[in-house]
Parts: sequence; structure tokens; C-alpha cells
Amino acid sequence: MTAEPIDVPPVPSPSALPDDVTARWQARFRAPRVSLPDWAEDAPQRNLYSSDVSGVVEQYAWDRDTGTHRQVTDRPNGTLAATLSRDGGTIWWFADTDGDEFGVWMTQPFAGGPDTVALPEVGPAYPAGLEIGSRVVLAGRSTDDGSELWVCPVGGTPSVFYTSPDTASVDALSRDDALLVYSHSEHGDPRYPALRVLRTDDLGLVADKWDGEGRGLHALSFSPVAGDQRLLVGHERRGREELLIWDVTADTESELVLDLPGDVSAGWYPDGSALLVGHDHAARSELYRYDLATGTLAQLDTPRGVVRGATARPDGTVELAWSNAATPPVIRRADGPVVLAAPGEEPPAAYPVEDRWVPGPGGDVHALLVRPAGEGPHATAFLVHGGPESQDDDSYRARRAAYVDAGYAVVHVNYRGSTGYGSEWRDALTGRPGLTELEDVAAVYDALVAEGVVDPARAILSGGSWGGFLTLLGLGTQPERWAAGIAEVPVADYIAAYEDEMEGLRAYDRALFGGSPDEVHDVYVRSSPLTYVDAVAAPVLVVAGANDPRCPIRQIDNYLTALDERGKPHEVYRFDAGHGSLVIEETIRQVEVALSFALRHVRP
Repeated sequence: MTAEPIDVPPVPSPSALPDDVTARWQARFRAPRVSLPDWAEDAPQRNLYSSDVSGVVEQYAWDRDTGTHRQVTDRPNGTLAATLSRDGGTIWWFADTDGDEFGVWMTQPFAGGPDTVALPEVGPAYPAGLEIGSRVVLAGRSTDDGSELWVCPVGGTPSVFYTSPDTASVDALSRDDALLVYSHSEHGDPRYPALRVLRTDDLGLVADKWDGEGRGLHALSFSPVAGDQRLLVGHERRGREELLIWDVTADTESELVLDLPGDVSAGWYPDGSALLVGHDHAARSELYRYDLATGTLAQLDTPRGVVRGATARPDGTVELAWSNAATPPVIRRADGPVVLAAPGEEPPAAYPVEDRWVPGPGGDVHALLVRPAGEGPHATAFLVHGGPESQDDDSYRARRAAYVDAGYAVVHVNYRGSTGYGSEWRDALTGRPGLTELEDVAAVYDALVAEGVVDPARAILSGGSWGGFLTLLGLGTQPERWAAGIAEVPVADYIAAYEDEMEGLRAYDRALFGGSPDEVHDVYVRSSPLTYVDAVAAPVLVVAGANDPRCPIRQIDNYLTALDERGKPHEVYRFDAGHGSLVIEETIRQVEVALSFALRHVRP
């Protein structure tokens, strides 16, 4: 006898939580948010930001001179990507179909007006970079055939200047439009790109830079001063993300060796005299001003927490998006004043995180812990992040707080593969993805059980995207540890996922696994959740997007069919979007489904 999968209804039944608890966690999602405003280089009073004030993440124009705000886009599943032309006269936004990430760039006048296909000759694709100059536009596109980079003179005829079956992207355009930079993976591994500089007028080669195998280069931006051809570049020559300045015409470089323990990135101050440096270390971030003439590094006054983005304005002020685990996000100046706030009430406060460093098979593993009220051991939700090149941090997370409101402890594990802990830690899963990260999750699990925090009979494994992949893989390879699993937009059948996913991800998988499934079939089988479906013992909820190009629906259906054939208890929630949703009420429905599932199977 087989168990039929349960398709959860579009509007789930209420969970077992008290009304005030449900209202509190939902209020964190419904409270409107705004992003750090982007501004036009030649018209800094003209700004663009995203907000979910309408209930859907859309783009908004803000004229600081007049104080007016205007909604730019209005689409059923939201609009995530947009930018401004240099003169601030035009907004560029990316139009995909129902979250599938495949589409075209559109333009709209800053003051409002009709939307127009910006580059009709380029054609629909996955975006691979966009740089908008005064005389030329650069656009990258990715399809199943590989990468194609275009140069589009204003008023002229667009043309392709680079094609490759491998991953490539438009990365930077000099302030005078004379030079362009693109990244490529001709050396075989898209995780560690090389850089190439061309002249825009005749597309002649200016310079190449590659740091060798296992060392990526990332073009951050050219100097904002016209005629200054210095390029700010991120490198990892000493095992972590650092900075150098490359004079591309002279082909000389200067490494910036900063006395900071974590990864650093940076942008220019508008006069080109200094850099605004972001420092990420141990799940928190800081900001610094680095004076290029004196080499002086001065820390800016930001509270302990996470800076999601920062920009130096022409008047010398620094604006940033900041939060910590307990405090909702705010867009503020580094010296204190709030810059931009969404209308309506602020979201409720959440819960601070505790740090844990746990010995693991590959070194000490950093974990974040939130405990509910009362004595342990607690029913615990291990919420593992996606990526894998990402991290969980000390920022405000409405989903984390919802689980704590429901009575669960929450644990985040920055497993091998996470960013923020150096290149070796990030790359340690190469050749053995999934199983490597789960070893670190297990080490944290065991340590917190021994500490009396986690009840081993009431532990939930949950995550989205790569975290969803780890959830399904963990349920099959560590069945004795988990009482339930919640996998959102996961990789479930890795070989089928490879066949259906976007080409850029296939290239990433080939680098991560050591080849394609035809070349290293056993490696994919070893890391595929479908391989271990017989061992799954805990009930599982799968949340899937119908138009997901990253974790496509067919491979999820393959896994669900395997569960069904074996009589494994499972539930399914499907939604009509892609790799997640930009619609707030849909996000709330998904969290409601997850909490309801958790409460029915693992009581706090």
C-alpha cells in the first residue's frame, strides 16, 4: 500500500498557535520594507529602490529634490532587478515571466511613461550583467547555448563581442565609456573567473588578468572619475576575499593589505580619493573608509550586526542598510539619521542570536543559536542556508523568529561551503557536495545535544534551495537524527536537476562535482537525495515553485514519486512562481504551511 502525497490547499488551515503569536510572526512579514536606494551617477537626487509596500516586491523611483516617490513596476509576481542610467533619466528593469528569471531588459522614463524593450536585438535570456554608459550599453545574456556579450552604442547597431559555451558576464564600464571589463571561465571553472579588458570603440584587447586555478578575480568597479582607468578588483590570493587596484592601461596593480581578519569588498567614494570597505567576519559586518593617499583605515560607527549594502554619496555621507537578529532593518546614514522608511508600522522585534564554535571534521564550525523561553532540551529547527556560497548571519530574519515564536529553538550552521570564513572553507565541499556540509550540521547537532539545548527526539531539518537539497539529503543519510524535514525549492534528484536547470548552474555543478553526470555519474548519484529515499524515516514537506529554473519541478516530482511508491509520509505545497516568491501573502502562506507541518509532527 502506498501513501498518497498531500497537496496542501492554497490557503492552509490555521496552525495550532494562539492568535496573538500568529499575528506577531505574520506582522514581521507584512511590515513594509525598503532597500538601500541606488542613485544616478550624474543626478544623485534621482534614486531607485525596491519595496514590498504594495504586498509585492516592486521598484520605486524617488526624487530627493521634490520628495516624491513613484511606483515604477507593477507585476503579479514582482520585480527584483532594476538600475538607473547615469543621467537619471531612465530606469532599466528586468522582465521575466512569473519568476522564471528568463526575460528582457525594459526601460521607463524616470518621471513615468511607457515601458519599452530596451535592446530588442539582444533577445530574451537569463541576464549576465548590464552596464549603462553615456555612449554605450553593455549587456550579457545566458542561454542553454552558453554566454553571449553585447555592445550597444547609443544610436548605433548592437553587436556581439564575445560568445562562449562557458560562463561569462559583463562586469564594468569605465566612467568615460572607453573601456569595458568582462569575466570569463575559459580556464575551466566558473567559480574562479578571469578578467579581460577591451576598448569599446574597436573592441581591441587592452589587458588580461588571471590568478590561476582556484583563485577568482571579480571586477568591482572603475574609478568614478572620468579618465581615471583604475579598476577595483576583488581577489583571493591569500585564502580570503581581498582588494587590489588595477591600472588597466598601464597593466600595473597595487594590492591593498588591510589588517582585518575576514573577507572584504569595497566601492569608491565619488571623488575617487577613498574606498568604502565592507568587512564580513563571523556572521557580522563592519564598514571602513580607506584613504588611498595615506593608506589610513578608519572604521565607521555602525552598531553590531549586519550591513546589507552601503554607498558613499557625493556629499561624503555614507548610507547603509543595517539590522541585527533582534532589530528590524533600517536605511540610515552612518552618522545616525534615517534616510528612507516605508510607510506603516515597524515590524515587531525578534530574538538575538548566540554564537557557538564547534569542532568539526574540517575545522571549527560556526553556528548561531536562538533559544525559546523555558529550560532545555528544546524541540529545535535546524534552518540551513542555501547557496551554498552564502552564510547565515546576525541579521533580522522573520522566518527564524516565527519558529521561535512557535516554541522552537533555532540553529543555523555555517557549514563548509559557506562564505565569510575564507576560500578553503568555502571550497571544501568540492567533489563531495552535500555530504560534506551535513557532517558539519551533525557536529553542531551532537554538540548542542550534549549541551542540553537540543532534544534529539524533536529535531527538524529545514532549508530552501541548497538548504532544501541538504534537508532531503540529510533525511536520507542521517535518518536517526531528524523527526521531520521541510525542504523548500530543493534539489531532489540531482541528475534530473542538472538536465533541466539553467546553463550557468550546470557549469557551476560541473566545477563542483568534477564534471557532468555523463563524466562523473557516481559522484552525482552519491550526492543525490533520490539515492537515499529508501532510508527516509521522518515525514517530509516539500515546497516547490512551478517555474523554478534553478531547482526545476520535474526532478522534485521524481523524488515525490519515489516517496509515494515507498509509502513514505509526505506533503507537497506548490506555488505558481519561480525560486521563491516576491509576493508577501504567498510567503506567509508558505511559512504557515511549514509551521503547521512542524507543529503536527514535532511538538515544542
